[in-house]
Amino acid sequence: MKKLMLAATGGAVLGLVVTTQIAGPLVAQEAEQSTSVYEQLDLFGDIFERIRSNYVEEVDDRELIEAAINGMLTSLDPHSSYLSPEAAQRMRVSTSGEFGGLGIEVTQEEGWVKVVSPMDGTPAEAAGIEAGDFITAVDGESVLGLTLDEAVQMMRGPVGAEIIVTIVREGEVEPFDVSIIRDTIKLTAVRSRTEGNAVVLRVTTFNEQTFPNLAEGIEEQVAEAGGIDNIDGFVVDLRNNPGGLLSQAVYVSDAFLDAGEIVSTRGRRASDGDRFNATPGDLAEGKPIVVLINGGSASASEIVAGALQDHRRAIIVGTNSFGKGSVQTVVPLSQDGAMRLTTARYYTPSGRSIQSLGISPDIIVEQPRPRPVDEEEAEAGTPRTEAGLRGSLENDSLTEDEIRQIEEDRARAEAAAALREDDYQLAYAIDILKGLNALGPLSGSE
Repeated sequence: MKKLMLAATGGAVLGLVVTTQIAGPLVAQEAEQSTSVYEQLDLFGDIFERIRSNYVEEVDDRELIEAAINGMLTSLDPHSSYLSPEAAQRMRVSTSGEFGGLGIEVTQEEGWVKVVSPMDGTPAEAAGIEAGDFITAVDGESVLGLTLDEAVQMMRGPVGAEIIVTIVREGEVEPFDVSIIRDTIKLTAVRSRTEGNAVVLRVTTFNEQTFPNLAEGIEEQVAEAGGIDNIDGFVVDLRNNPGGLLSQAVYVSDAFLDAGEIVSTRGRRASDGDRFNATPGDLAEGKPIVVLINGGSASASEIVAGALQDHRRAIIVGTNSFGKGSVQTVVPLSQDGAMRLTTARYYTPSGRSIQSLGISPDIIVEQPRPRPVDEEEAEAGTPRTEAGLRGSLENDSLTEDEIRQIEEDRARAEAAAALREDDYQLAYAIDILKGLNALGPLSGSE
């Protein structure tokens, strides 16, 4: 106890001596910084007045000030921005799950608008917009030099109106135009279905509906299957999911975890950090899980994938995710505007930040592009079997029940083959679940 007291006293004395020695320079430095800030503010006011007085055309004071504020925020990172009262209202509507537009999540890269992902069932997806596309012009007008909010504003318009976006795509030699008809975007956050004996949960966004949709979808599919014992496992499809609400990412992760950390956030100061932990209860009841990700999986999607990967609760399949590891806080401002400010980085349970790195899949599976096949090639690729030979013997040793079972197995195999042609990554994920289910419970498990 005495040693601790002495150490504390020694530290206090040392601090006093050092502070005495540098107090003068510190005060001077702080005063100099304050003077510099006021000088810069005076400079801003001078420029503002000169623009108002001398610019070739009359300017709107409010628009000029909002542009200055937005410029200050967007200089920090691609995700900080000023939201006008109209933009703030649109954001509040979008997180509730219904809004008007094209149905794409975008960011900005080197002055161009980059598509993070098209949303399921939207005009952008129907028009063939892909994750990673660059939008260089809207209705023939270049977006280079615009802020992200200005570029997005150009793409907004009346429902039913046509918009032409110019796309630059990797692998394409020349830019090309895509026509899209604006529509009201109504998002079902989670769509659930059963493929074979696997429940597929397609999570398109993280809004207020996501966790309720997920829980309801799992309950419905398990009931239709006749119970959890009749299911091989679950595929959580997060491909082209641009993210959304942090709270919903935590809820979705918690749905499959019984305990442990889900995600932590760390801000500029230690007091700004936060930690989110799982609560008891696993909606999948211990069944295997495969998570699908790709380059369009961002933010909240990466939180879920990272949490399930670090806890070894799921196998991550697909391609590297987008790599957005920052948290934005929406701060309400006067006159109904808002500020979206990057306030923290988030970390997976193992303590890794995926900012600009993304989540690396456990198994890398590319989605092959469809290749046209002519009739001769298709016919040549059809395998010959004993049953197809002229005069082959019939199998008369099977009962009617056995024949029916063989036909059902063949139908399932053909359905799986069709799925593989349509969505190779999903078919791969389902094959993993089949393999895990065929092995049965792992040694040591209950």
